[in-house]
Amino acid sequence: MIRYLKHKEIDKNKWDKCIKESFNGQVYGWSWYLDIVHAGWEALVEEDYERVFPLTINKKFGIHYMFQPFFTQQLGVFSRSILNPSIVKDFLDAIPSKVSFVEIRLNSHNKVDDQRFKVTNHLNHELDLINTYDRLQRKYNSNTRRNLRKAQDAGLTLAKHIKPDEVIRLFRMNRGRTISHWNEQEYNRLLKLVYQSVYHSQGVVYGAYTSHNELCSGAIFVKSHGKLVFLFSGTSPEGKELHGLTFIIDSVIKEYSPGHMVLDFEGSDHDGLAQYYKGFGSKQTTYPGIVINRLPLIPRIGLKLLRRRKKKL
Repeated sequence: MIRYLKHKEIDKNKWDKCIKESFNGQVYGWSWYLDIVHAGWEALVEEDYERVFPLTINKKFGIHYMFQPFFTQQLGVFSRSILNPSIVKDFLDAIPSKVSFVEIRLNSHNKVDDQRFKVTNHLNHELDLINTYDRLQRKYNSNTRRNLRKAQDAGLTLAKHIKPDEVIRLFRMNRGRTISHWNEQEYNRLLKLVYQSVYHSQGVVYGAYTSHNELCSGAIFVKSHGKLVFLFSGTSPEGKELHGLTFIIDSVIKEYSPGHMVLDFEGSDHDGLAQYYKGFGSKQTTYPGIVINRLPLIPRIGLKLLRRRKKKL
């Protein structure tokens, strides 16, 4: 039986035990992660936490709705045992009726074949680090190799465990200037998320420094369930020119190979980013996004405003 639990009713010890033992567990499912990205999250729980489904419910304009939280690529059903489309359907049907609109992304092991739901497959890229670094590097494309040589010729050096504040500052001073709709609350949430991931021994922050000892690129990774997730990065104009991010990713591949770890690039549906990630020899995977619309006609005006804001974010 699937139960709907409000936040205060969730047993987080049992929840995290389920996430730990789930065959499809991911870092996004840990209770500490959800507490940061969506305070007050609720849940669907089957039996004694055999399977779980986090609910990121909001309310605005009198409408209860669910959108994917920032910094959370995949959620959906996490399970200790086999999953099939029928089980996923049961969880989707159990979303409380008060929720009038749902636009979320499930995880790659959640298959949806019910025609009632609008499903869009999103792209991700992953690189299995089981092989030696030399074998992995031979699969880089020519552009990635050329950019890596430029970074090495420029004398870039790598530092590990730098302050996440520095990476976020790099982003805000450069690319962040073009997305001003990210407010202070989101940056603070990201900072808290990274510090918590480091506290849980799951977060690693890298920096690339120029020959003048200036930080030009930074990247944040989180580890869980055999995956190293590329969560966030920041780059200065000089870092972009010297390919500091390519230098960091190559260094991470070298550090973790050969080993039982998958580098998860966390995207992307954007063609340019997808090509960049493919340049490291990564393989394309997919995960479903679903839409459930229970709204009557009139409240859809409010929904359009919500979706417009979310697309900007």
